[in-house]
This record gives sequence, structure tokens and C-alpha cells, in this order.
Amino acid sequence: MQYFIKYLSLAPVLGIVWISVQAALLAFFIYYFPDLLFHPMP
Repeated sequence: MQYFIKYLSLAPVLGIVWISVQAALLAFFIYYFPDLLFHPMP
């Protein structure tokens, strides 16, 4: 039961950290390689 309680307190923290890392990587990728929808080629 002790490990189950530790898992319940750790899982949301890891989830928030993982989502934040993915959002940052996506923002950097869009910044360096912009979408052609917003920056059409001439």
C-alpha cells in the first residue's frame, strides 16, 4: 500500500512535467520551422 500511495503522488507530477517538456519542444520547433500556412512561400 505504501508504494501505491507513492505512485499516486508521483504520477501527476511526472505527467505535468512531461506535458510541459512536450509543449516547450513543440514551441521551439514551430519557432525555428514555421508553418507554411502562416508564412506562405512566394
